[in-house]
Amino acid sequence: MIHKFIFDGVRIALDVHSGALHVLDEVAWDLLEDFCSLPEEDLLARHSARHRTEDIIGALAEIRDLVENKILFSPDPLDGRYNPPEDNIIKALCLHLAHACNLECRYCFAGQGKFGGSPGLMSPGVGRRALEFLMEASGPRRHVEVDFFGGEPLLNFNVLKMLVDYGQCLARERGKEIKFTVTTNAVLLDGPAGDFLNSRNISVVLSLDGRPPVHDAMRPFPDGKGSYDIVLRNIKFFLESRDYRDYHIRGTFTAANPDFARDVEHLASLGFYNISLEPVVSGPGEEYALGGRVLEEITSQYEVLTRLILDMRREGRHINFFHFNIDLDGGPCLPKRMSGCGAGHQYLAVDPDGVLYPCHQFVGQREWRLGSLPAGITRPDLVDRFAAAHIFNKPACRSCWARFFCSGGCHANNQAHGGGLLTPYALGCILQKKRLECAIYLEVRRAVAGGGEGKSR
Repeated sequence: MIHKFIFDGVRIALDVHSGALHVLDEVAWDLLEDFCSLPEEDLLARHSARHRTEDIIGALAEIRDLVENKILFSPDPLDGRYNPPEDNIIKALCLHLAHACNLECRYCFAGQGKFGGSPGLMSPGVGRRALEFLMEASGPRRHVEVDFFGGEPLLNFNVLKMLVDYGQCLARERGKEIKFTVTTNAVLLDGPAGDFLNSRNISVVLSLDGRPPVHDAMRPFPDGKGSYDIVLRNIKFFLESRDYRDYHIRGTFTAANPDFARDVEHLASLGFYNISLEPVVSGPGEEYALGGRVLEEITSQYEVLTRLILDMRREGRHINFFHFNIDLDGGPCLPKRMSGCGAGHQYLAVDPDGVLYPCHQFVGQREWRLGSLPAGITRPDLVDRFAAAHIFNKPACRSCWARFFCSGGCHANNQAHGGGLLTPYALGCILQKKRLECAIYLEVRRAVAGGGEGKSR
C-alpha cells in the first residue's frame, strides 16, 4: 500500500508498511497510479502520449528496484493480523487530584472539572493506594508514569507533593523508575509550586490557547474575566526557572479561531518551543464546534502552519509542534502502533474516590468503571475490549494509509462521536491525515536541506 500526495508542487509517495518516503518526478507519479494493475507494455501504451518512452522505461526500472527492495508496495509484515499482549501490564496512571477548577473553560469536556459529579479532592489515602496499585500492576516493568490531572490538580498541591515523595520512595524500594507529569492551567503556578516541580524533575503540560482574545474567550475565570495575563506571567516565570526544559504548551482551537496557525505563531513569538494546539472535540450543537463550515479553512491552516515552520527554520528559529512529530524509521513499539495510548489496558485513570476508568476522558461515566481501589480491576471484560480495539479490528482502519501513525484514533472520541470503540471519529480522521501529510512534507524538506537524496526519483 502506498499513499500519494502533492504539497506545494512536491510529489510524495509514502510506502505504508515500510515507512519509506519517495519524492517523485511526474513520470513516476503517473506510473505508480497503474503499476500494480497493468503489465508494463500497457503502462507504456497508456502513458506514452504524455511522457517519452525512454523516461517511462527508466522510471519503471527504478520502481521495480524499489519494489524488490521492499520499500515500495512492500508487504504487510503482520499480514493483517495482530494478537495483543495477554499480560495487560499497567504502565501509567492518570490521578485526578481535583474534581474542581478555578477556571470555567467553555469547551471543557469535564464540565468545569467536576466530570458530571460533585466537586472533590483526592485524599492522601486514595493517592497512596493508587501508587501502590501501579507498583503491583506494572509487574516486572521498570519504568512507570503518573500524570496529575483535574480539574486543576494544583488545587490539591499538598497531596501532589506528598504523592510525589511517596511514589519515588515506592519506586526505589521496587527497583523501578517513576516519572511524574502535571497538567495545569498555571493559575496557581507560583514560585513555591514551581520550585517543587523543578526539584523533583516533574514534566509539565501548560494550558495556553494562543492570542489573548482567543484564550480569554474560552478560558475565563468564573466571574467572566480573562485569564491570559496571569497564566502567561506564571508560565514565563516558571519556564525561565527551569531554562525552558521538559514542558509542553498545550492549547485548544475551536470554530472561533479557525486561523489557529496565528495562535501557534503567537506562542512561538513568546519564546515557547514545545507547542501542541489541539482541535476541540465537542457535540455538533456547540457554537464553537468544528464542522463542515470551517473544515476547509482548518485543513488549509495546517498547510499555512507547515510553511510558517519552514520560514522559521530558515530564520534559525525552531519549534516542536506536537502533531507534526513523525518517526518513519520504525516508529513506536508495535502495541502502540496498533492501539495507541493503551487506554483501558495499559493506562488507567483514577478519580478522587479511587474508581478506575480506562482514561481521563471516561471518568464519571458509570458504564466504563473498571474497578476501584483497593480492590483493583473488577471488569476484566472491559479491559479485554480495550485491548482488542486495535486497528485490525476497526473496519475503517484496515485499508487506511494512516493507520500505523494514528493507531485508530482516540478511544474516548471514537466512543463519544464515532459510534463505538471500533468506529473512528470521522472529523478526527480527516484532521489526522492532513497533519500527517504536513509532517511528511516537513521530513522531506528536512532531508533535502540536510543533503539527503531521498529514496526515489
